[in-house]
Amino acid sequence: MTNPEWLKPGMYGALLGAVFVGVVGFSWGGWMTGGSANKLASEMARDQVIAALVPICHDMSRTDNQRLAKLATIQAATSYKRRDAVMDAGWATMPGSDSPNRDLAKACIEGLNLDAS
Repeated sequence: MTNPEWLKPGMYGALLGAVFVGVVGFSWGGWMTGGSANKLASEMARDQVIAALVPICHDMSRTDNQRLAKLATIQAATSYKRRDAVMDAGWATMPGSDSPNRDLAKACIEGLNLDAS
């Protein structure tokens, strides 16, 4: 089958246009693949769950009988060990869970008033 001579530049233009639209769409247009969208959604969901659990962590710290001693231990710990200190205090272990949550412990530290304890 022979194609008309005028069809060849049109085919090249359509092919280059499709490539250009794809590059621009994924680079600046905000397009993403399904895998990237799922990863983004999972991260957002995890962050929202942690944010919802932070008040429980703070309430557990306020009602703890040994609050002052545990806060002193957390405050005395170096900045990168404070998360472990909150986990050891038991404030990052949610009711019904057997182990503490590292992300929750990190978020809980930010709300604890360590300077005014």
